[in-house]
Amino acid sequence: MKKKQKGFSLIELLIVVAIILIIAAIAIPNLLRSRMAANEASAVGSVRTINTAAISYNSTYGNGFPPTLAAIGTASGAVSCTNAQLIDSVLSSGTKSGYTFTFSHGAAAALTSASSSCSGGYGYPDGYTTQAAPVTIGTTGQRGFCSDASGVIRFNTSGTTTITAPNCTDTNVLQ
Repeated sequence: MKKKQKGFSLIELLIVVAIILIIAAIAIPNLLRSRMAANEASAVGSVRTINTAAISYNSTYGNGFPPTLAAIGTASGAVSCTNAQLIDSVLSSGTKSGYTFTFSHGAAAALTSASSSCSGGYGYPDGYTTQAAPVTIGTTGQRGFCSDASGVIRFNTSGTTTITAPNCTDTNVLQ
C-alpha cells in the first residue's frame, strides 16, 4: 500500500510563480507612473512655494526680488536679506522629489539704494524666474515647470523649460 503524499507538485508551484510574475508585470508600470505623477505634483507645489517666498522677500525687505534661491532659503544664522529662511533647506538646495530647481533673477541691474530692512542693495526690481526640471526625464518626471513674478505656473511636456529672464516663456499654462 502506498502512502498518499501531501504538498504541491512542481507544476502547481510553477503556475503560482507565473501568476505572480504576470501580476507584477502589470503592477510595476502603474507604480512608476504613480510615482512620476507624485513627483510632478510635488514640483508644482515647490514652484508655488518659491513664488510665495519671492513675493514675501520683496514685501519684507523692500529691495526687489531675491537674487538666488539661497537668499530665500534656510541656512543657519540670523534672518536677513541674504538668509531670509522662507523655504526649507531641502528645496533651497535645488533638488527635491526627483526635480532640480533653479532660480534666476531679473535682467535689470541690482538695486543699489539701501532699504531700511536690508543693508545695501541686493534685490532685482524686474522680477525673477524659477524652473523645475526632472532629474531623469521619463523616470522622475515627464514635464518641466516654470514660473515668474506673475505667479502663473507654466509647463513643457518635453521635460525642459525655456527661460528668458525675467519672464517664463513656456506656452502651456497649468490649470
